[in-house]
Amino acid sequence: MKKVFAVSFVVLLSCLIHAGLASAQSAMPPVPTTKILAIGTLNPGVDFAQARAILPTEMRETAKLYLDGKIDQWYSLQERRGVAFILNVTDVAVAHDMLEKLPLGQAHLMSFELIPLGPLNPLRQLLATPGSP
Repeated sequence: MKKVFAVSFVVLLSCLIHAGLASAQSAMPPVPTTKILAIGTLNPGVDFAQARAILPTEMRETAKLYLDGKIDQWYSLQERRGVAFILNVTDVAVAHDMLEKLPLGQAHLMSFELIPLGPLNPLRQLLATPGSP
Protein backbone atom coordinates (compact mmCIF):
# COMPACT_ATOMS: atom_id res chain seq x y z
CA MET A 1 0.00 0.00 0.00
CA LYS A 2 2.84 2.40 0.87
CA LYS A 3 4.53 1.60 -2.43
CA VAL A 4 1.35 2.37 -4.42
CA PHE A 5 0.98 5.68 -2.58
CA ALA A 6 4.63 6.57 -3.17
CA VAL A 7 4.41 5.77 -6.89
CA SER A 8 1.15 7.73 -7.20
CA PHE A 9 2.72 10.68 -5.43
CA VAL A 10 5.77 10.64 -7.71
CA VAL A 11 3.55 10.47 -10.82
CA LEU A 12 1.42 13.36 -9.56
CA LEU A 13 4.48 15.43 -8.68
CA SER A 14 5.95 14.71 -12.10
CA CYS A 15 2.71 15.84 -13.76
CA LEU A 16 2.70 19.06 -11.76
CA ILE A 17 6.31 19.83 -12.66
CA HIS A 18 5.75 18.93 -16.31
CA ALA A 19 2.57 20.99 -16.41
CA GLY A 20 4.45 23.99 -15.03
CA LEU A 21 7.07 23.68 -17.74
CA ALA A 22 4.50 23.02 -20.45
CA SER A 23 2.33 25.97 -19.44
CA ALA A 24 4.86 28.32 -21.01
CA GLN A 25 4.38 26.45 -24.29
CA SER A 26 0.62 25.93 -24.28
CA ALA A 27 -2.17 26.73 -21.88
CA MET A 28 -4.11 23.84 -20.41
CA PRO A 29 -7.82 23.85 -21.08
CA PRO A 30 -9.86 25.14 -18.15
CA VAL A 31 -11.55 22.79 -15.73
CA PRO A 32 -15.05 23.25 -14.34
CA THR A 33 -15.62 24.58 -10.84
CA THR A 34 -16.86 21.63 -8.81
CA LYS A 35 -16.59 23.02 -5.26
CA ILE A 36 -15.81 26.28 -3.53
CA LEU A 37 -13.40 26.68 -0.64
CA ALA A 38 -14.77 29.30 1.75
CA ILE A 39 -12.40 30.66 4.39
CA GLY A 40 -14.26 32.70 6.97
CA THR A 41 -12.65 35.01 9.50
CA LEU A 42 -13.98 37.59 11.89
CA ASN A 43 -13.69 41.11 10.55
CA PRO A 44 -11.02 43.40 12.05
CA GLY A 45 -12.17 45.23 15.16
CA VAL A 46 -15.06 42.84 15.87
CA ASP A 47 -16.26 42.71 19.46
CA PHE A 48 -15.64 39.05 20.34
CA ALA A 49 -18.37 39.11 22.99
CA GLN A 50 -20.90 40.13 20.31
CA ALA A 51 -19.69 37.36 17.98
CA ARG A 52 -19.75 34.81 20.81
CA ALA A 53 -23.36 35.74 21.60
CA ILE A 54 -24.36 34.95 17.99
CA LEU A 55 -22.40 31.67 17.79
CA PRO A 56 -25.17 29.29 18.95
CA THR A 57 -27.47 30.56 16.18
CA GLU A 58 -24.58 30.57 13.70
CA MET A 59 -23.80 26.95 14.50
CA ARG A 60 -27.43 25.84 14.08
CA GLU A 61 -27.73 27.62 10.72
CA THR A 62 -24.40 26.20 9.56
CA ALA A 63 -25.51 22.69 10.59
CA LYS A 64 -28.67 23.18 8.50
CA LEU A 65 -26.52 24.02 5.45
CA TYR A 66 -24.49 20.87 6.10
CA LEU A 67 -27.61 18.72 6.44
CA ASP A 68 -29.03 20.28 3.24
CA GLY A 69 -25.85 19.20 1.43
CA LYS A 70 -24.60 22.75 0.79
CA ILE A 71 -21.53 22.29 3.01
CA ASP A 72 -19.51 19.18 2.23
CA GLN A 73 -16.81 19.58 4.89
CA TRP A 74 -16.10 22.07 7.65
CA TYR A 75 -12.96 22.81 9.62
CA SER A 76 -11.50 25.24 12.16
CA LEU A 77 -8.52 27.32 11.14
CA GLN A 78 -5.42 26.46 13.18
CA GLU A 79 -3.48 29.71 12.93
CA ARG A 80 -6.30 32.19 13.58
CA ARG A 81 -9.96 32.37 14.53
CA GLY A 82 -12.15 31.23 11.70
CA VAL A 83 -13.52 28.39 9.64
CA ALA A 84 -12.94 26.69 6.32
CA PHE A 85 -15.83 25.14 4.42
CA ILE A 86 -15.76 23.02 1.28
CA LEU A 87 -19.04 23.98 -0.37
CA ASN A 88 -21.09 21.87 -2.77
CA VAL A 89 -21.68 25.00 -4.81
CA THR A 90 -20.18 25.88 -8.20
CA ASP A 91 -21.01 29.60 -8.41
CA VAL A 92 -19.08 32.10 -6.26
CA ALA A 93 -22.03 34.54 -6.21
CA VAL A 94 -24.37 31.82 -4.92
CA ALA A 95 -21.81 30.85 -2.26
CA HIS A 96 -21.41 34.49 -1.21
CA ASP A 97 -25.17 35.00 -0.90
CA MET A 98 -25.58 31.77 1.08
CA LEU A 99 -22.81 32.64 3.57
CA GLU A 100 -23.92 36.27 3.97
CA LYS A 101 -27.31 34.97 5.16
CA LEU A 102 -25.69 33.29 8.16
CA PRO A 103 -26.07 35.26 11.41
CA LEU A 104 -22.43 36.44 11.60
CA GLY A 105 -22.68 37.59 7.98
CA GLN A 106 -25.93 39.44 8.61
CA ALA A 107 -24.30 41.18 11.58
CA HIS A 108 -21.28 42.07 9.36
CA LEU A 109 -18.96 40.32 11.81
CA MET A 110 -17.49 37.67 9.47
CA SER A 111 -16.20 37.74 5.91
CA PHE A 112 -15.37 34.88 3.57
CA GLU A 113 -12.66 34.46 0.98
CA LEU A 114 -14.17 32.29 -1.77
CA ILE A 115 -11.88 30.15 -3.91
CA PRO A 116 -13.32 28.10 -6.81
CA LEU A 117 -11.94 24.55 -6.94
CA GLY A 118 -11.90 22.09 -9.81
CA PRO A 119 -10.32 18.84 -10.92
CA LEU A 120 -6.53 18.72 -10.86
CA ASN A 121 -5.75 19.89 -14.38
CA PRO A 122 -2.22 18.42 -14.62
CA LEU A 123 -3.77 14.94 -14.49
CA ARG A 124 -4.56 15.51 -18.18
CA GLN A 125 -0.89 14.71 -18.77
CA LEU A 126 -1.54 11.14 -17.60
CA LEU A 127 -4.23 10.79 -20.27
CA ALA A 128 -2.11 12.16 -23.11
CA THR A 129 -0.87 9.61 -25.61
CA PRO A 130 2.88 9.54 -26.28
CA GLY A 131 3.85 12.09 -28.89
CA SER A 132 0.73 14.25 -28.42
CA PRO A 133 1.09 17.81 -27.09
